[in-house]
Amino acid sequence: MTTRSETQSTLDHLLTEIELRNPAQPEFHQAAHEVLETLAPVVAARPEYAEPGLIERLVEPERQVMFRVPWQDDQGRVRVNRGFRVEFNSALGPYKGGLRFHPSVNLGVIKFLGFEQIFKNALTGLGIGGGKGGSDFDPHGRSDAEVMRFCQSFMTELYRHIGEHTDVPAGDIGVGGREIGYLFGQYRRITNRWESGVLTGKGQGWGGSLIRPEATGYGNVLFAAAMLRERGEDLEGQTAVVSGSGNVAIYTIEKLTALGANAVTCSDSSGYVVDEKGIDLDLLKQIKEVERGRVDAYAERRGASARFVPGGSVWDVPADLALPSATQNELDENAAATLIRNGVKAVSEGANMPATPEAVHLLQQAGVAFGPGKAANAGGVAVSALEMAQNHARTSWTAARVEEELADIMTSIHTTCHETAERYDAPGDYVTGANIAGFERVADAMLAQGVI
Repeated sequence: MTTRSETQSTLDHLLTEIELRNPAQPEFHQAAHEVLETLAPVVAARPEYAEPGLIERLVEPERQVMFRVPWQDDQGRVRVNRGFRVEFNSALGPYKGGLRFHPSVNLGVIKFLGFEQIFKNALTGLGIGGGKGGSDFDPHGRSDAEVMRFCQSFMTELYRHIGEHTDVPAGDIGVGGREIGYLFGQYRRITNRWESGVLTGKGQGWGGSLIRPEATGYGNVLFAAAMLRERGEDLEGQTAVVSGSGNVAIYTIEKLTALGANAVTCSDSSGYVVDEKGIDLDLLKQIKEVERGRVDAYAERRGASARFVPGGSVWDVPADLALPSATQNELDENAAATLIRNGVKAVSEGANMPATPEAVHLLQQAGVAFGPGKAANAGGVAVSALEMAQNHARTSWTAARVEEELADIMTSIHTTCHETAERYDAPGDYVTGANIAGFERVADAMLAQGVI
């Protein structure tokens, strides 16, 4: 039998090859390292996983699509953006993963997100593979008409690569209900089909699911609550810091409040707000979802309990819980050290890979419960899959049923990660548990289906 050290040496060699074959893609390198560095125990224990080519296939996307997106702004000027769709792995089902519209988007970012999505989707236990897409288009500050024209141009190319049995995109940063509506309309126009299962995150009146907007934030809080229960605590009375002020952050705050915790922060690229009374959700939703404004407006209108801090780090605010819900690598080693000094008990990732590897290592060393994004924020894609099920049956479930299904899925993910970590001599290590559990499900399917 191959030893763990020999297996790890093989995996390290593969990581070097990944970096050479995928130059200038640091986010993808980081995601690959984060997973492969934890797989030595399972690969050593199960020789079939060491079969030549299995992991090499896992880290290579099945398909990568990159295309030009021309569109006209309101002044009649032609703009050109890049569009991407990386269909990473379909061993468990059709590719599933969001579309991100943000200036930071490039092929490496989309590959990192798609690679993470493979394991996240596997952990849900639902029949969905991993993929991701997006564009370097920035919807912020653009009119509805400009966003519509961009989305129509984007879908004019994307439509030929997707379908309810092939690849099912959803929203992500910069892609909400407005964008999904424009994308779906253009898909329907081009294909002459009402194929509601081709996109998720749709409006509730035309194929969307109740609780889908809330699902990622709600699920993250449920995962954090499960980690605390494992330590004999609950959310009641805990103070929480949340980064971001988009969909994930808003519904993370909403669920924290509903379960008795006090969420005292939110943020955007301009800075962060601290509200000692707890974030006023109605006011935050009005500013961010209706007015599409900045968080400094929250502090101006909230009154004496709130203050706006331009720039800076939201992680400087003392709290029992931290839920990073903005973007990748927002919580670094220095921020982790500050959280530890301030007595944080648990960190649960609402965004995709928001904590750097150094931060994760430091938090785990300090005994902080750490929920990796592929487990903690899987609630969004889980309810997307439930939306697909409703679309297929031409039916609509009640909010209570969807939320009950979500709670069951998040509990199951926590249990799976916790038990897998213990099985491989890493008790309490949710990163190892999530990576190995997701890997086992995907690898078993790949082995069963042959070399493809």
